[in-house]
Amino acid sequence: MGVKPVAISVDSPAESRDLCHKAGYTYPFLSDPNTEVIRRYDVLHKGAGVNGHDIARPAEFLVDSAGTIRWINLTDDLRVRARPDQMLQAASALASH
Repeated sequence: MGVKPVAISVDSPAESRDLCHKAGYTYPFLSDPNTEVIRRYDVLHKGAGVNGHDIARPAEFLVDSAGTIRWINLTDDLRVRARPDQMLQAASALASH
């Protein structure tokens, strides 16, 4: 379907690399310690991290090749995320338009 997962977090590249290794993630994890991209997508969760650091709130986006956001899933609970089948269904619906 042409969908490529990418994660963005405030974690350093080394922290993200460790997490990917431990969890077995094979997709890119981008580091945004200054929350520049996180703020552009309006998903900053100010003060919600360890020791009151800013973090990204849980969110999933489908962004087309032109950079237009086509689908968003936002939650307030980091344990609640879109399931892969939900994202594939949304991608399929977008592809059929």
